[in-house]
Amino acid sequence: MMDMLQFALGAAVVAAIWLARRRITDFPAQKPSDYADDYTVFDMRKHLDGAMVCEGVIFGPAGRVTSSFVADFNVTWDGDTACIEEHFVYDDNTTQDRTWTITLGETGHFTATAPDVKGTAKGRNVGATVQSKYTIRLPDDVGGHLLNTVDWMYLTGDGTIINRSQFRKFGVKVAELVATIRRKDAA
Repeated sequence: MMDMLQFALGAAVVAAIWLARRRITDFPAQKPSDYADDYTVFDMRKHLDGAMVCEGVIFGPAGRVTSSFVADFNVTWDGDTACIEEHFVYDDNTTQDRTWTITLGETGHFTATAPDVKGTAKGRNVGATVQSKYTIRLPDDVGGHLLNTVDWMYLTGDGTIINRSQFRKFGVKVAELVATIRRKDAA
């Protein structure tokens, strides 16, 4: 009985340390205010506009690359509303199209919708970063799962955007995306 109690206590301590580490030092621990003093300012209307190219990789739950892609983005603005038309071509020659509608709000906040996003994405643009959180529905041919997504875009000095997204199910990371986004004429 004592061994069982010690095991349970040890497992609880390990779980608490893991959760604390994740909340304090891991990717999900970032918050937009961490970047408020950045010298570079990510102006979504300026840096996400026109014809763009996105190249990236997707990592599976084991941390290995499971897919790569190239995507063409066409971004148009009408006042505070952007329409981002995305066309992805994956390494297995499958394609995917998505259209985001982004509406800017006050103090860097924004909302966004897309057909495969459940409800409305909520985001914040601070300093050289854009963060959004949403629930995405995977295509039916890969299970149709709902994944909680944290998406960050970081503006670099030359105008390239580095995109990093993590996808979680029941709090466990099941995939990660890392990509670059840049103007097509600069590609």
